[in-house]
Amino acid sequence: MVYAANRHEAGRALQSAANADVLIKASGVGVLDDWLEREVLENRAGHGKKPLRIFWDVDAPATLARVQRDPTDPFRELIPRYDAILTYGGGRPVVDAYRALDARLCQPIYNGLDPETHNPAPPDPRFHATLGFLGNRLPDREGRVHEFFFKTVAAMPTASFILGGSGWQEHAPRFDNLKYLGHVYTDDHNAFNCTPLAVLNINRDSMARIGFSPPTRVFEAAGAGACLITDRWEGLAHFLQPGEEVLTADNGDEVIACLRDLTPETARRIGEAARRRVLAKHTYRHRALQFEELLAAHFPIHLGMHTRAGILSEASR
Repeated sequence: MVYAANRHEAGRALQSAANADVLIKASGVGVLDDWLEREVLENRAGHGKKPLRIFWDVDAPATLARVQRDPTDPFRELIPRYDAILTYGGGRPVVDAYRALDARLCQPIYNGLDPETHNPAPPDPRFHATLGFLGNRLPDREGRVHEFFFKTVAAMPTASFILGGSGWQEHAPRFDNLKYLGHVYTDDHNAFNCTPLAVLNINRDSMARIGFSPPTRVFEAAGAGACLITDRWEGLAHFLQPGEEVLTADNGDEVIACLRDLTPETARRIGEAARRRVLAKHTYRHRALQFEELLAAHFPIHLGMHTRAGILSEASR
């Protein structure tokens, strides 16, 4: 649903969802979040029956840190009232943390791959490089980018590197062997992934610390058949097998070692293995089936045989 960023229009959107079986509040949209988190819980169908209320947390580490830091946070008292809390990642630590806050049910449903949009593409001369990193400049990742990426660039002057993403123009070191691309449009992601010898993923601090938090970027690169190097974090093998389907590093020195040992043949083999894995286990079709199975297992009486899912995602005009 799309509506103006005011309570009147948001209220009308809630009314239009009154007969849905499932009402989902997504986290951290930035428009009327506190108000909607409460109002979703009060919404009733015309026959007086409440829909199934789900909070879908797209950044659980940030949400939990905020709530744990401030006992008066308005969302804290709402957690036990939601029928389920779903998260994009975090594994057992996130589930345990939400249960400690009296969540009725918490389950991760991870990011995944859309094979229709992210798939192998011909190499593009714009993206020719030894290593590419695609990521916006973020406060809680910048230090890790300097360690994993810029340190590697500095140590390998005869190799070539590309950096895509917003925010780096005046906030990153300059190297003769590094090409700054700025924003890379989605239509170019496949070529970006497929052209360099390898591409790099760097998780945000909170995601790396808590583990089991693969960003969409991991699945998009794997879906394109790229050879991916990623920072090492707990739970990675649940998605891609280190050494066979992905290369891992604990710091910049290990990224450098990966690149010095990497041949085009090995890179191609790793990329092909990663693509097979995500197509078999980690597409959004798999995630949708997991969501349906969760509803069927925990709320069969509430939903009946056929479910009309009303998805309330706050977006402002």
